[in-house]
Amino acid sequence: MKDLITYIAKALVDNPEQVTINEVEGTQTSVLELTVAKEDLGKVIGKQGRTARAMRTILSAASAKLNKRTVLEIVE
Repeated sequence: MKDLITYIAKALVDNPEQVTINEVEGTQTSVLELTVAKEDLGKVIGKQGRTARAMRTILSAASAKLNKRTVLEIVE
């Protein structure tokens, strides 16, 4: 899951070297904390949050195959 979100985020931003993802594992749920450069934050969130919602949809579909729940948080 971490690699999937890293790939998508690096494709969206201007500074791909500043994309970091911190994964917090739980028994049933994992939390992915995505951090990007301040000037790239709008590109990751998108208009009215559409890009972020799409990334969360892809993540939930991929994690459903593993019978886990994964949450994406975009950290400012």
